[in-house]
Amino acid sequence: DGEISITGLEDSASRQMVAEMMILTGEVSGRYGQENELPLPFRGQPQPELPPDEELMILPAGPVRYSAIRRCMSRSEMGVKPLRHAGLGLDTYTQATSPIRRYTDLLCHFQLKAHLRGDEPLFSAEELQDLVQVVSNTAYEAVLIERQTNRYWGIEYLRRHRETVWDALMLRWLREHEYLGLVLLEDLGLEMVVRFQRPVGLGDRLTLKVSHADPRQDSIQFMEYAAPQESDPKAAVEEDTDEEEVAQEAVADIADTDDTVDGEPLVDDEASVEPQEN
Repeated sequence: DGEISITGLEDSASRQMVAEMMILTGEVSGRYGQENELPLPFRGQPQPELPPDEELMILPAGPVRYSAIRRCMSRSEMGVKPLRHAGLGLDTYTQATSPIRRYTDLLCHFQLKAHLRGDEPLFSAEELQDLVQVVSNTAYEAVLIERQTNRYWGIEYLRRHRETVWDALMLRWLREHEYLGLVLLEDLGLEMVVRFQRPVGLGDRLTLKVSHADPRQDSIQFMEYAAPQESDPKAAVEEDTDEEEVAQEAVADIADTDDTVDGEPLVDDEASVEPQEN
């Protein structure tokens, strides 16, 4: 079998600088289009309805608080007129830095270059809107597939490392009355749905081992690991095999948020999961 590697993305200064320059390029391109009434594939994000500051400050800083904020973020939108991007704090924004790998960036280049040459835009507002709608729907489906693929290989990775003890962080409740929550496996940057068998608080740290994993069935179970003299390892948490739909809801919930900007993650602990052939 091929090996699977999980690589975390470090938040280095150089990476942050590149991300900021990409965002700046998007803002400048958007402002140029706005000032010249040029139809572009503008990108925006509605203003989130965040909890009161006092509620957020109660949550542990870091992944737990970020997870709560992320739940409030709406899915990004695209249109041919300027849109405010609340996540970036910009009144207008478009993506223009990756025309080779992203079709909307290529459309943006077509429109900008035509205007700079003094020509008519290659696409009218109506034509561009039709293209943007198709691309937007396709991109959203691609995000879902990417998340589901990462989950599949993440479960397979965990299946192959059943003897490893993982540090986990309780992020948030999905169904608190059923003790169903979302945890972050900190070493891997993977989020997993688990059903707890004992009281757990947000931000609590756990040590888990995989007791069962089947990526084809999209199911995984954990047992809480502790030294034998401390407690019985079977007093565990588990992701119930009957909770497949909850796991899929969590994947869709994450996909509905805009946790990347121009391809650059805003989350320090985001990880990529890649199968590798020997």
